Order: sequence, then C-alpha cells, then structure tokens
Amino acid sequence: MTSPTLHSFPPLVAADARLLILGNMPGVASLAAQQYYAYSRNAFWRITGELFGFDPEAPYPRRVAALTGSGVAVWDVLRSCRRPGSLDSAVEPDSMVPNDFEMLFATHPTITHVYFNGAAAEKNFRRLVKVSHPLRFHRLPSTSPAQTMRFDDKLTAWRAGITGQLA
Repeated sequence: MTSPTLHSFPPLVAADARLLILGNMPGVASLAAQQYYAYSRNAFWRITGELFGFDPEAPYPRRVAALTGSGVAVWDVLRSCRRPGSLDSAVEPDSMVPNDFEMLFATHPTITHVYFNGAAAEKNFRRLVKVSHPLRFHRLPSTSPAQTMRFDDKLTAWRAGITGQLA
C-alpha cells in the first residue's frame, strides 16, 4: 500500500531575498495548518526569531513578514512526495518531485546562499536539483525535534552558519 501524495507550499520570498532556507517537505502539523514549521516542538521559529530579531510566538503572518523582511526566503526541496507521518526518512524515494529552483533563482537573482535545514534537505537537493546559478551551500542542523541536539547547540550552529551573510 502506498501513502497518499503530499504537496508542499509556495515559497515564502520577498523580491530582495538574499538567502534561502530549505527544508525537505512539510510535516503533518505544517500540512494541516498550511504553515511552514507549524509543529510546536520544531525549533525553526525560535531560532530564526533569535537570529533576525522577531517574536517567535507572534501570529504566523507577522513571523513570515519579519523573516522575509530580513532578506530570508523559505521553501522545501520537494514539491510532492509520498510519506507516512512526518519523518524525512519515511519519504518514499521513488515519489520525490523537486520544486522548480531554476524558476526561483531566475526570479530572485539576489539569493546567493542556500541553507539546508538538516541532512535530508541537502541530500535530496543535491540528488534531484540542478541549478546553473552561482550559489553557496551550507548545511545546518535540523530544527526538527527528531534531531536530538540541544536547542542552544542548534542555535549556536545556525548563528555561526548565517552570521555575516546578511550584512
């Protein structure tokens, strides 16, 4: 029995975006809420709120506006896939369809850095996506609670990875 096909969201991106944070595919809570990183135990909004100076508990539209207003875009590697549950390791490999990154980078040429939110996003991007734009790639620890690293260690790694890229 195959799992139902899941579909990601459009990117969160402003015209002047300078960096892109890529997840792999939204989890169950995010898909249900139709919001990036909606699972309360995911550290994404806490980390980005700390790095970019906004309230991670603010209503979703305000968090999105604060992040995109800081030059940060958010998207997922996969446009669609089949997966039971939320774990990246449960994605059925033959079902993966990537998003259109050539279109994104052509439309937003100011994006120069891509940050992978975890190993699965990096692995699938490198396997499925070919881009002709000159970009710098960086993998950061996943903000998912499945990544058992302490919050302070995740925040330190994200701060070190992103610091200076928006100066």
